[in-house]
Amino acid sequence: MNADLPRCGWATSAPEYVAYHDEEWGRPLHGDKPLFERMSLEAFQSGLSWLIILRKRAAFRAAFAAFDVASVAAFDERDVERLLADAGIVRNRAKIEATISNARTVVDIAISGRLQGFRDRLAARRRNALRLFSRFFFSSDGRG
Repeated sequence: MNADLPRCGWATSAPEYVAYHDEEWGRPLHGDKPLFERMSLEAFQSGLSWLIILRKRAAFRAAFAAFDVASVAAFDERDVERLLADAGIVRNRAKIEATISNARTVVDIAISGRLQGFRDRLAARRRNALRLFSRFFFSSDGRG
């Protein structure tokens, strides 16, 4: 830590904030693993302070296989239960399941030829949703 480094006001209230400010804040992330970690931690932070997440970061890394996308994508219900029992992390089922789902989506994007494959799957889901919508909401005048 460099005591002479100018810092934002929020960054001086805790050592974790100082380190985060000096080493990470405002710097671009490169690669799936760091991006996935940040995305996941920010989702867990929702409704909490970032300081809580910074203090639990090591436990999150241990619990989520160092945020290795393929490893997290392979998590199953036993892993969800394990994570719900881990006092070192934020134990919120919705956030845990979202992190696993997000990992699977990242893997799908990588397998399917990046964004075009992902976009095509989203378009297919949209067509299916429109068909379902039309069955329930269009009148029987021949349109649905």
